[in-house]
Amino acid sequence: MIRVILHGCNGRMGTVLTDLINNMDQMSVVAGVDVNVGDREYPVFSSLEMCDVEADVMIDFSSPLSLKHYIPAAINKKLPVVVATTGLKEEELSLLEKASSSIPIFRSANMSVGINLIQQLLQSSAKVLGDRYDIEIIEKHHHFKKDAPSGTALMLADSINQVLLEKKRYVPGRSGNDALRKSDEIGIHAIRGGSIVGEHEVIFAGQDEIISIGHASYSRSVFATGALAAAAYIYKSKAKMYNMQDMINATSAVTTISLFEEEVLVSIEKLPNNMSNLTRVYEVLALNDVFIDMTSHTFSNHTHLSISFTIKDRDKKKTKELLETLQKELSFIFTIDDTISKISVEGPGMEFQSGIAYKVFNMMAKEDIPILTVTTSENKISYISPTHLAPKAISIIKREFNI
Repeated sequence: MIRVILHGCNGRMGTVLTDLINNMDQMSVVAGVDVNVGDREYPVFSSLEMCDVEADVMIDFSSPLSLKHYIPAAINKKLPVVVATTGLKEEELSLLEKASSSIPIFRSANMSVGINLIQQLLQSSAKVLGDRYDIEIIEKHHHFKKDAPSGTALMLADSINQVLLEKKRYVPGRSGNDALRKSDEIGIHAIRGGSIVGEHEVIFAGQDEIISIGHASYSRSVFATGALAAAAYIYKSKAKMYNMQDMINATSAVTTISLFEEEVLVSIEKLPNNMSNLTRVYEVLALNDVFIDMTSHTFSNHTHLSISFTIKDRDKKKTKELLETLQKELSFIFTIDDTISKISVEGPGMEFQSGIAYKVFNMMAKEDIPILTVTTSENKISYISPTHLAPKAISIIKREFNI
């Protein structure tokens, strides 16, 4: 059970969080902190320093002004903090950065998981479109919101700027007779009205086309749910500054497992060490439409090469005949194993998480599942194992990565 202190418990978000946690089995509110000490089913204190209830993590949905008051107490209590407050200035950000050397701090300008996933879409789009398309951001919020542009709009603009070769400046709205748009800017426009919870739209405007990427929040529960996920993510973590991208990458390190059973492993040994010989092998296969995958080259010694690669089962007979003919020309030995399968482990967060390959290989080693050959990329690991052990391997990976 994760014990939570809610800072700003009597505000609108504090009420939403209290209701959500009351319906959770793995989390409970043990205390609240608020300048307005009202009635709650848990004790409420006027400051964190006054709170004498032990907890695992604190979630703050109050005001930037409260940071300097509760951070020293959080450090003293060694209490991880999820900072969901927006509108932080340089002074508050500096305070959090310093505190993160002592306790885990999680901060995001927007606690919605969806809006943080949008960042990744924007970066992918900006890499392709950014230098040729005009970029504009429109953000909409309720009439009580004090800061503009919103922290989320600035966060989205920052994400885009991170991947652009030439950084752009931010222009918050336009007015006057000299407001002609310039190529080095990202326009950010704020709309305030009614009870709009939060809407953000990023427009890539090109010649005769517009690409729009947007996100809309219809209730504050979206932000509360994200804050609770953040609390569960950091409450046992080491002292450091964390953000929503860290959490998304960690939870999406491995999201997909694929099994390919119609694979055949071809191994060539004692091929004379000459690049023309190596090229000749691939040339013969290519000219005969044999698709190869998972290629590996090693030097068995200075005079010979070893090669392994996979082919599809449908090409097994043809490949055997081609290699038998080529064997007379180049003098090597080969084996073809059709009792293997390829297992691919993928996830968008693999690019940002170290140790995924180690975890996979370690799990297989503990269960005596041999790995015959491996290929890796930024977000994918593929390896070959005996077919009869593939179901066991997949079951182990699913359990380890909660798939």
